[in-house]
Amino acid sequence: MNSTETTRSPSSSVGDYLKALWEVSGTGVASTKEIAHRLSVSSASVTGMLKRLREMDLVEYERYHGASLTEAGCVEALRLVRRHRLIETFLREHLGYSWQDVHKEAESLEHAVSDGFTERLADLLDHPTHDPHGDPIPAADGSLARDESWPLSEAKPHQRVSISRVRNDEDPTLIYLEERMLVPGRVLEVKEVRALDGVVVIEDEDGGEYFLGSPLASAIFVESSSKMES
Repeated sequence: MNSTETTRSPSSSVGDYLKALWEVSGTGVASTKEIAHRLSVSSASVTGMLKRLREMDLVEYERYHGASLTEAGCVEALRLVRRHRLIETFLREHLGYSWQDVHKEAESLEHAVSDGFTERLADLLDHPTHDPHGDPIPAADGSLARDESWPLSEAKPHQRVSISRVRNDEDPTLIYLEERMLVPGRVLEVKEVRALDGVVVIEDEDGGEYFLGSPLASAIFVESSSKMES
């Protein structure tokens, strides 16, 4: 049997931390507080794990200065991100999972499958480039497509944009957006961006008008619709 058929993550806890660090800061530096918030654990727990990951040469960590992934840590993080996002896509497209449920289910499943399973899943799905929330799926070699999207909160009035991805995994937010079809690929026209309270007023392709508060508008990432159509 090919060795890739049985390759697994070092451990679920190590993998969770590496993936969280990547999702918080990419190749940059993440604070202990940011990682703790992402994983819903205490800062003390994060500090202890970061020391362990430093000993494993997976992160560079200095107390009070944050942590960043080493080259080896980045490779492992992207491998797990690829696995997670492919599982999300499979759950959504083939098992009928809702938009808001795929993340939690994939969190559990990603530690139970091998790299060989991951690549067979990619073949089955015809090698998708983005997951159900619009996040890019790393390629098998670890490369990641360049992301040129920006938060809807930074759009300009009268600008036509297409939703690229949604950076929020909270159920109420995802339910709200899916019910209104404010999902990746949807074209919008920005009607107004209020300086006073940050509310963004948008109109969809069917003429529906929505008033999005600053936190929600900041979680929706968009690209120019002309670029998406080209």
